[in-house]
Amino acid sequence: MAKVRVRNGIRFILNGRDVVLSSVAPDATLLDWLRLDRSLRGTKEGCAEGDCGACTVLVGKLSAGGLVYESVNACIRFLGSLDGTHVVTVEHLRGLPGHLHPVQQAMVDFHGSQCGFCTPGFVMSLYGLWMRSPHPSNGAIEKALQGNLCRCTGYEAIMRAAHAISSYGKAAKDPLAVERKAIMARLEAMHDGARVEIGAGKERLIVPANVDDFAAVLDKEPGATIVAGSTDVGLWVTKHMRDISPVIFIGDLDGLCTIAEDKGVITIGAGVTYTEAFSTLAKRIPALGPLFDRIGGEQVRNMGTIGGNIANGSPIGDTPPPLIALGARLTLRKGNKRRTIPLETFFIAYGKQDRLSGEFVEAVHVPIPAKGTKFAVHKITKRRDEDITAALGAFFLTLAKDGTVADVRIAYGGMAATPKRASAVEKALLGKPWTEQTIEAAMAKYADDFTPLTDMRASAEYRALAARNLLLRFFAETSGTREPIQVSRNEAA
Repeated sequence: MAKVRVRNGIRFILNGRDVVLSSVAPDATLLDWLRLDRSLRGTKEGCAEGDCGACTVLVGKLSAGGLVYESVNACIRFLGSLDGTHVVTVEHLRGLPGHLHPVQQAMVDFHGSQCGFCTPGFVMSLYGLWMRSPHPSNGAIEKALQGNLCRCTGYEAIMRAAHAISSYGKAAKDPLAVERKAIMARLEAMHDGARVEIGAGKERLIVPANVDDFAAVLDKEPGATIVAGSTDVGLWVTKHMRDISPVIFIGDLDGLCTIAEDKGVITIGAGVTYTEAFSTLAKRIPALGPLFDRIGGEQVRNMGTIGGNIANGSPIGDTPPPLIALGARLTLRKGNKRRTIPLETFFIAYGKQDRLSGEFVEAVHVPIPAKGTKFAVHKITKRRDEDITAALGAFFLTLAKDGTVADVRIAYGGMAATPKRASAVEKALLGKPWTEQTIEAAMAKYADDFTPLTDMRASAEYRALAARNLLLRFFAETSGTREPIQVSRNEAA
């Protein structure tokens, strides 16, 4: 690999000004920097874990489609991840001289604010939506505001304000639209192909130049914390006060942010976010669309990556169970060497994965279900868009011409220390007629597959019941006795 030039500072645009920072702590968050260093206190701290949306800002990044602005949670977004981006805070919104911005004026006129603490976050989420869709539907507004929590105003007033924004101005004439070409040029100049290194010794942050450079850096620093979207690692800092130094930031790395389809297999780079993957996966594997819409709020989906969800090995990660049920494979890389393994074998035990020192997740390969196969995913949570999953079941089924089970894969999250297949249940189903009697007999084998835990999310008894009922639900949907439900509700049956 050619020698990579090293730069000792991150560069980005904050509202309208270029910023160069050569002294940045590896765990410094964007929220703290905005409020404490730049006195931009319109961005609020509420939960400090990416749930309430009070800290919402927009981050613009270059992509194949041009310059894309997305809402993100500043409380768990690390400062070191912003190289080559445009950060927009609520202070940057401006209307005609002497007037509020259209989003702000709509919120005032339609009484969308009471105490006002959450209002800047709502304004920024609606701003991002308005720029994409000046006349959004109710569904689009609700999706854009999934990650914003209001405790006192009530959402009806905010919904009315969202519908009214375009009556106060045109999105095409907004400064972010008018100045887009100029901002793109400034960002393109910042993307100089250099690696960023800040700090010394253990207290360092590194932004590799590309995926090959990342492989070389990690080979020398195998103990470094790898941060892609920070939707999990961010909480290690804000809630658990963990030391994550040194840190390697890999969000938006060339070579990790691509989606491709070849011979019936979708290959997703480890740096692809939920938002970026949504259109492809929802189109080619429709059951994944409703699931992705239930992964956190829009800010989380704009930051979080599928590769990170896999690599962290969480027992309640939303994507591993359906990907396991689909027969996905994982490519791991160390230096210039790669190996590809079945995804289900990657998870060994709680907190332990089949990953060598200096090795990283490079891509996941997802087979598209063949015509005639049946696939479904159902997620059980207390709240529909809840991050904390009590149980998640994924089911893949192929029936023979005589109605017997030719192939079946059942995977669960939240049922064990790792995402895991229900192997004993599968064995009890193979070769048997796909009937309720077969299902009832097979469910007795769940005890051979899982010993559910009791924790804050659910009791062991509830999880066991939910797992069985989800299989019954899948049977009902695939046997024609119940219509498939496109959006999972909060029941266990």
